Amino acid sequence: MNAASHVATLRTLFLRDLTLAQRRKADVLGAAVFFVIVTSLFPLAIGPEPQLLQRMGPGVVWVAALLAAMLGMPRMFADDAVDGTLEQLLLSTTPLALLVLAKVAAHWLLSGLLLVIVSPVLAVQYGLPGEQIGVLMLSLLIGTPVLSLIGAIGSALTVGVRGAAVLLSLLVLPLVTPVLIFGAGAVEAAGSGLGAGAHLSLLGAMLAAAAFGAPLAVAAALRISLD
Repeated sequence: MNAASHVATLRTLFLRDLTLAQRRKADVLGAAVFFVIVTSLFPLAIGPEPQLLQRMGPGVVWVAALLAAMLGMPRMFADDAVDGTLEQLLLSTTPLALLVLAKVAAHWLLSGLLLVIVSPVLAVQYGLPGEQIGVLMLSLLIGTPVLSLIGAIGSALTVGVRGAAVLLSLLVLPLVTPVLIFGAGAVEAAGSGLGAGAHLSLLGAMLAAAAFGAPLAVAAALRISLD
C-alpha cells in the first residue's frame, strides 16, 4: 500500500469522526458549555476583587479546560469498539498509530480548538490584559493537543471497562498535571514581566514527545484491550 493510499485512509477516518460528531452536537457543545460555566462561576463566588481574580484567572481557565477536554475522552474509542470499527482499524494496512493520530486530531479539533477560541472572552472576566490573553490562547493551543494525546492512552486502556470515565480520570489526571502547571505558569510569567518563552517551550517539548509516543502507546493499548 503506497503513501497516497495511507493518506486517503487517514483523511477518510478523520472526516468520518467529524461527521459522526456533527450528529452528536450536544456532546461537542457540552464541553464548551461546561468550560464557560465553570470559568464564569469563580468570579461570582469570589466577588469583585480585581487583583485576586487576575491572579487566579490563568489557573482557573486551565483547570476548566482540562476538565472540559476530559468529558469526551471516554468515547474516543468506545463507540468504535461497539460497532466493530475498531476491529477494522486493527486489520487495516495503514499503521494503527497513524490511524490513532487521525482520530486524536479530530477529537482535538472538536474539543480543544473550541476551548482555545472561547478562552479570550472568558479571560476578560478575570481582568487579564491583552498580552496575558494572547499567551493564554497560545498555551492552550499548544497544551490542549497534549491533553487529547494523553487522554487517548487512557481511553484505549479503558475500552469496554465498566466505569471507564472514572478510571480514565484516575489514569490521565496525574499525567497531564505538568501541562496544567506550565500552561498556567506561562500566563502568570507573562503578567509578571518574566516572559513566557520558557514555559511555552516546555509545552512544545511535551507536545512533540506526546505526538511521537502517544499514538504508539495507544496502538499497543488497543491491541491489548481487544485481545
